[in-house]
Amino acid sequence: MKPWIKRTLIGTLGLGVLFGGLAACSHHAHHKWPTTEAEAAQMRERVIDKASRELQLDDAQRAKLGSLADAMKAQRAALVAGGATPRAELQALVSGSQFDRARAQALVETKTSAVRDKAPAVVAAFGDFYDSLRPEQQQKVREFLERGGRHGWRGGFGRG
Repeated sequence: MKPWIKRTLIGTLGLGVLFGGLAACSHHAHHKWPTTEAEAAQMRERVIDKASRELQLDDAQRAKLGSLADAMKAQRAALVAGGATPRAELQALVSGSQFDRARAQALVETKTSAVRDKAPAVVAAFGDFYDSLRPEQQQKVREFLERGGRHGWRGGFGRG
């Protein structure tokens, strides 16, 4: 795999862990995912508010975090385009007497293309956000990622 693709995928995965942890711990109904655009917008604002408080973000940093959230939303939309759930996609691959290799390869290419097309915007937005942080804020983000997002934001970034 080419180094820039590997770095992009790792960066995207790291962002997914970061925002997944934020989303999971930013509201009281921990297992309820947004089903409408309005719910998604509310969750986005809760996550940004929580991260802003935990990291003590200024207005410019908060705006960059919002841009990152928008870029990630666009990438996720590209990944889930087509409407089928991952389970339904897998079931379709094994619905016959043989594994549908051609359909599986097409699915992989579609998802890879979505990542490849949207990843530069996500990477740029994350870079802009992270580079705007003060050293102590960057350290809090690193500590959060070192824990793998476990325990979310409840105890703050610096506490384990």
